Amino acid sequence: MLFDNWYSLFRIFIVGMLSYFALILMLRTSSNRTLSQMNAFDFTVSVAVGSVLATVILDANISLAEGLAAFLLLLGLQFVVSWLSMKFPSVNKLIKSEPHLLFYHGQFLSKALKKTRIQKDDIYQAARSEGLDSMDSVAVVVLEPNGSLSIVKANERESAETLQPVHEP
Repeated sequence: MLFDNWYSLFRIFIVGMLSYFALILMLRTSSNRTLSQMNAFDFTVSVAVGSVLATVILDANISLAEGLAAFLLLLGLQFVVSWLSMKFPSVNKLIKSEPHLLFYHGQFLSKALKKTRIQKDDIYQAARSEGLDSMDSVAVVVLEPNGSLSIVKANERESAETLQPVHEP
C-alpha cells in the first residue's frame, strides 16, 4: 500500500521528467496561441494535455512514445482548428465566443449582464484594478472572449474601430 517497488518510482521519475520536457519543447515550438490567454477551446486543450501528462506519468501501461503521440495529436488538432478558424469565420464563431458590451457611458447594460452572468461587482473590481475610483471615469466595459474585462476610460478617445466586433444584446 505504501510502497510497491523501486522500479515503479524510477519509471515515474524518468517518464515524468522526459514527458515534461518533451511537452515544454512541443509547446515552445507550437504557436504562441497555445500559451496565450485562453478561450474555452484553448482551455479544453490545456486540460486534455494535463490529463495526458498525468496518465503518462502514472500509468505503467502507457509508454512514453504513446504519451508523446497524444501530445502531438492534441497540439496538432489545436493548430488545425486554429488555422481553420482563421480561414473560415464560421469555424471561428463556433469555437470562440463574441465580446459583449456590459457598460456603456454611465449605464450598466442589464440584459448583457444577465446573459453573460456577470455581476456589477465584477465590473467594479475591474475598474479598481485599472486604478479608477469612479464609474464616471469609465466609458465602456467589454467582456472579452477569454473572460477578461476590458475597460475603455472616459478620458480616452473612444474608437468605433475597437468596439466594432463587440456584441450588444
